[in-house]
Amino acid sequence: MSKLVIVESPTKAGTIKKYLGSGYEVKASMGHVRDLYASKLSVDVEHDFAPKYTVIKGKEKLVKELTALAKESDEVYLATDPDREGEAISWHLATLLGLDIDKTKRVKFNEINKTSVQHGMENPSKIDMDLVNAQQARRILDRIVGYRLSPFISQKIRRGLSAGRVQSVAVRLIVDREEEIASFNPEEYWSITAKLTAPPSRKVFKANFIGDEKGKVELKNKEQTDEYMTLLDGALFKVVGVKKGVRKRQPSPPFTTSTLQQDASHKLGFTSKRTMKVAQELYEGIDVPGYGSIGLITYMRTDSLRISEESREAGNAYIRETYGEKYLPEKPRYFKTKNRTQDGHEAIRPTVPELTPDRAKGALTSDQYKLYNLIWKRFISSLMANCVQDTVKVEIRASKESMPDRYCTFTSSGYSVKFDGYTVLYQNSSENEDETENNTPPMKDGDELKLRGLLPEQHFTQPPARYTEASLIKMLEETGVGRPSTYASIISTITSREYVVREQKQLKPTELGTATTQLLKEQFPKIVNTKFTAGMESNLDEVEAGKMDYIAMLHSFYDDFDATLEKAKANMAGIKIQLEEDKTDIVCEKCGRNMVIKVSRYGKFLACPGYPECKNTKPYVEHTNGICPVCGGEVIGKKSKKGFVFYGCGNYPQCNFMTWDAPTEEKCPNCGSTLFKARGGVLKCHKEGCGYERKITRAKKSAETEESDE
Repeated sequence: MSKLVIVESPTKAGTIKKYLGSGYEVKASMGHVRDLYASKLSVDVEHDFAPKYTVIKGKEKLVKELTALAKESDEVYLATDPDREGEAISWHLATLLGLDIDKTKRVKFNEINKTSVQHGMENPSKIDMDLVNAQQARRILDRIVGYRLSPFISQKIRRGLSAGRVQSVAVRLIVDREEEIASFNPEEYWSITAKLTAPPSRKVFKANFIGDEKGKVELKNKEQTDEYMTLLDGALFKVVGVKKGVRKRQPSPPFTTSTLQQDASHKLGFTSKRTMKVAQELYEGIDVPGYGSIGLITYMRTDSLRISEESREAGNAYIRETYGEKYLPEKPRYFKTKNRTQDGHEAIRPTVPELTPDRAKGALTSDQYKLYNLIWKRFISSLMANCVQDTVKVEIRASKESMPDRYCTFTSSGYSVKFDGYTVLYQNSSENEDETENNTPPMKDGDELKLRGLLPEQHFTQPPARYTEASLIKMLEETGVGRPSTYASIISTITSREYVVREQKQLKPTELGTATTQLLKEQFPKIVNTKFTAGMESNLDEVEAGKMDYIAMLHSFYDDFDATLEKAKANMAGIKIQLEEDKTDIVCEKCGRNMVIKVSRYGKFLACPGYPECKNTKPYVEHTNGICPVCGGEVIGKKSKKGFVFYGCGNYPQCNFMTWDAPTEEKCPNCGSTLFKARGGVLKCHKEGCGYERKITRAKKSAETEESDE
């Protein structure tokens, strides 16, 4: 009988099967096969938190098939993903299949290509029980918090609520930021900008007021600004200092899970969930002409910045051949990883650096190409030489002959690229966002400048911005809350449970999220404390490293948590938090009251406020300004059984019009019907026979190039 290899996904199974040949049977477990019972706590807190596992519903047939194959096979290799979850899946499989844990062959692939797969198969290891115990500890912690805390907040706020150990901290960060915004008091300040030319050049450049003869000055109000405007009336502007320098910009390191999600959000508009889904596809394998079935990137759940020397040399060879020797640094660049980094995997990089995005494009979907292009460019650029820039800072003095002891100081600064280095390929997201290339003409000390205009401008300090997915992930990483593999699921959970909503890519807490967070802050301060949660993550890392007993760790958490829960129940006996209900103009046909919008675990619905006397409810629909292209009725938004939003005619079932595209305010220039926004940034008309569509374009800001009217 052949040898059996069990992986997690069928895509990965197909890729690996091609490398191993006919002597191997490769099967997919389709993720986890065993978990805690869903309908009960399934953790015996009285007996050292012993978990009670069962085969996941729907996986019984698969487990039976794998068990039969294992009995018939000469060898069984467990090749699940190389992380805690993957290690736990291998352990569960070994247990269910009746394999000897100490003799089971565990295989790990950091990248899916022929060399790595063959090397992994030739060097199997044992199941790492420290990793398994770290995963078990996390699962048990989350189950205890969820099953003990959720009924409490459901009783006090609303039925059907659930609380998560890490998700609750993420919601608190968003709620706290909203409170900062609400309590923010803007402060007034002013600026003065001079528009100047340096004859004989006619090009206008800008200089900013920074102070007077006494030093730096902060302009607080209009009166103070007007005094300086009076002083500057008729003043002569002269260069009193030119400081030139050279600045070197270093490329960013290759991606980790966190930075990949952040950059994909900034540059591609991807959610973290979408990013990880596409990255998984790239890792598991794609059939690329000329390369065969191959995993295009290394394992995408990592917080390490390490890369192999083989991949470094392959990347250097590509740079040398494509751009020339001068685009390589004098010495290889090594990026320092953070102290708590596990370093079990390399950074995210292409498995074959010579396989450029353009070469792979024909085999990839649009999303796969975009993400691979981002990962490939980030990796190659991280190996390249620094960008070298010439900088200049000009100090300008404005004074009158009649008042030689009084003057105002202005500065103008900028840069020009001396050597583009890595920027020929990749621009960091945060780089030069507030800076433009220098348009300051050549100047020297003593040059007299010509004033083309003075612009006094009022400003107000701005409140902190709401979190986006990218900035929330960055904060979670900085505070040590969660781990790379959990960021996407954290955000997905808090939005699906409607503790948080997205508004133009910003994350805003709902009233439900705010009320739940306030309750947890008052009664369970540790649960929503970032330092405490980060400490628990560090403890899990210690368990993974074999330095801490996971049973002792669970006791240290549970004993205090249980006491806090009992105290909270006593403190809030008979108390229920009331959420405000959104009233509508929809009249209850049974009693005449205006119905209100309520939220259940399944989403929004309309209910009569006269409950329990009147128990009338209706489905909630989102009203839009869209007009049905079939019958002229109103287009309304609805949710599918799986929670996806779609749009249909309000005259259903008489009219069956339905689309996943969102209606817009725009009308079709051909027929006047509503235009719908489709995927890919396209506006479409759904009127039969029309066929109008156009790409949505965004106006780009042009660089300011002003010339004098001399």
